[in-house]
Amino acid sequence: MGGNYYMIDDYLIFIGVFAVFFFLATSIYLFSQNQKLKQKNTQLSETNKIIEQRLNEVRLEHIGTKLNPHLFKNILNSVQSHAYQTYMSLDKLANVLDYILYESNNKFVSPKEELNFALSLIEINKIKINPLFDFRIKSKVNKTDSVYEEKVFAPLISVDLIENAFKHTDFLAQDSFISIYLELENRIFTMKVSNKASLKNILEKEKSGFGSQSLDQRLKMIYSTYYQLEKVRKTVYSRQN
Repeated sequence: MGGNYYMIDDYLIFIGVFAVFFFLATSIYLFSQNQKLKQKNTQLSETNKIIEQRLNEVRLEHIGTKLNPHLFKNILNSVQSHAYQTYMSLDKLANVLDYILYESNNKFVSPKEELNFALSLIEINKIKINPLFDFRIKSKVNKTDSVYEEKVFAPLISVDLIENAFKHTDFLAQDSFISIYLELENRIFTMKVSNKASLKNILEKEKSGFGSQSLDQRLKMIYSTYYQLEKVRKTVYSRQN
């Protein structure tokens, strides 16, 4: 009888040791498979990031192909309609064209370069309006700011705001105006553009709206959450007796 007890104990010990080794082997296998899955997920995540980045670049290139011809058309129309200011316009146009041809292909430009471009573009558009028109421009740019000459701006980022200000202003209204404010301080750039737009222009803008959409897309794709874009519209109704 005693011998049978020893055999049973040995059998139970064998089963226990086997179960422990089986558990360890299974755990090691599952852990190895889990690590492989994590590695594959990491590789897939990196691949997705690369694909998304390339897709954003393609979208930006697509936007750029639409943006530049549209800009050229507006500028040339402005120059053509005011021959008496051709020399000055062509001088500013040369600056704008140089910027578009040689700088806009870069991924980023400096605030200094973009601001010079914006001011030239404003001067070109100003020739379309009456000298007595209420046009206000104020610049508060700290040229000693650390980012003033750093490559941190997407090229042509100021185009849409400037173009829309002139395109949709109600120039026939007596109290019409265009106001442009530029500021660079403490590594923060601010551009505020306001005007009085006619209801007709507002409706036409809502139907087309390519410029506004492209600006939203560019800011979101390039700067993610590191920007703030505000659009405010005030509608004033006049009562007639």
